[in-house]
Amino acid sequence: QVQLVESGGGLVQAGGSLRLSCAASGRTFSSYSMGWFRQGPGKDREFVAAISWSGGSTYYADSVKGRFTISRDNAKNMVYLQMNSLEPDDTAVYYCAASRFWGGVLRMSGNYDYWGQGTQVTVSS
Repeated sequence: QVQLVESGGGLVQAGGSLRLSCAASGRTFSSYSMGWFRQGPGKDREFVAAISWSGGSTYYADSVKGRFTISRDNAKNMVYLQMNSLEPDDTAVYYCAASRFWGGVLRMSGNYDYWGQGTQVTVSS
C-alpha cells in the first residue's frame, strides 16, 4: 500500500514557476514508477510526466517537454515536478500516482495503482 500526498500548488502568473512535491508513505516506494497527471476545468485527466523507479528514465507529454522536469528522491520517498514557463493552459488539478509498470505504458492513467488527492495549480495571464 502506498499513500500519496501532493503539495506546492498555488496561483502564479504566466511565465512563472512552481515546484510540486509528492510525499509517499510505504517501504516499497522505490519499487514503483511515479507519474504526474492533471485535469483542467472541463477536460479529461491527462498525462504530464513519469519517472522510472530508479529515476533513470523519464517521460513527458509533448505539451510540457522542455518546461517541466520530474525527479525523485527514494531516500526521502519524494517525487517532484518542477514547472517553469507556466502558461494559462497549465491550469489544472495536478495528481501524483504510483505504478507497478515501467516504460511507455506510464502515459496511461489506467496503469497506476495509487493516486494522491491532487493539488490545484492556477496560472493567470
